[in-house]
Amino acid sequence: MEPASALPNTSGNGSGTGSAPHSPAATGLILLAALSVLLATLVGNALVVVAISTSRALQAPQNLFLVSLASADILVAILVLPFSLANEVMGYWYFGGLWCSLYLALDVLLCTASIGHLCAISLDRYWAVTRAARLNLRRSPRRVKGMIGAVWAAAALVALPPLLRPRPGGRECQLSQETWYVLASCAASFFVPCLVMVAVYCRIYRLTARRTAALLAARSPRPASGDRRVSGVGMPGWRRQSQHQSVLLCRRRLVRARERRFTVVLAVVMGAFVLCWFPFFFTYSLGALCGQGCHVSKPLFNFFFWIGYCNSSVNPLIYTLFNRDFRAAFRRLLAIPQRRRT
Repeated sequence: MEPASALPNTSGNGSGTGSAPHSPAATGLILLAALSVLLATLVGNALVVVAISTSRALQAPQNLFLVSLASADILVAILVLPFSLANEVMGYWYFGGLWCSLYLALDVLLCTASIGHLCAISLDRYWAVTRAARLNLRRSPRRVKGMIGAVWAAAALVALPPLLRPRPGGRECQLSQETWYVLASCAASFFVPCLVMVAVYCRIYRLTARRTAALLAARSPRPASGDRRVSGVGMPGWRRQSQHQSVLLCRRRLVRARERRFTVVLAVVMGAFVLCWFPFFFTYSLGALCGQGCHVSKPLFNFFFWIGYCNSSVNPLIYTLFNRDFRAAFRRLLAIPQRRRT
């Protein structure tokens, strides 16, 4: 979302051309960082779309969420980031009032859709854990596409006010700063999806931990029967019991390793989402509530809003690299030879 929505861009407004808002060194660093984010967003999300389209192992209905998420993030890189970067480097809006309205609407639409897809993915995973049998029967492409359509429709409703607001065509491009819109858009775009994701992933973790504990208890050895075998059979029975205990120990280690890996995945998913988006939405909504009393410096606010855009570049890493089929598809697309198991 556009940083000028909360902090008006006043650089260069006093003259016809104005002075550069940053030093040459700072401008170079900003360009390098922003172009890196843009390139990573384009390449990473394009790889996700191509991998799912060309790999039979990845063409499950639930991966349509990832295709739609990647498409939203690609559009952010193409339609939003270049103009945000130009506005940041030049210090004023150069592209006219009509494109300002379209740009702001696209910014809100695509960022909200990206966050909405993350929320939909969390709900789909929750249903996969709690209703596995029924969901596998009902998880048709049509049902998944319906959920994706609902995400885009909700994002369009949030993005409609910036499109309807007339733009005078000046040197600033700002969202409506009315308190009701700022709070409503922040709630719909971030706070509500964030609460849903936290609740859902906490519930998934509890269910997984409970099932892991039950699995380990069910596979524990029975010493009483084992003692009888040892006393009755002799050394061969002792060896069999030792091998049986070794197998059980390996299984326990595998189950616990799987639980630790699952915990790490959930922590990365939620950590990246909150770290990327919370600073921006918190300062944006706080400024609407208390105005100048909660003033945040413009450079800091701009940094927060660019960190939010970084979420579009890390989504492909988070949602694909933990999956073996995606890793194999990426190696194939990038012509990276696979390691041979010895």
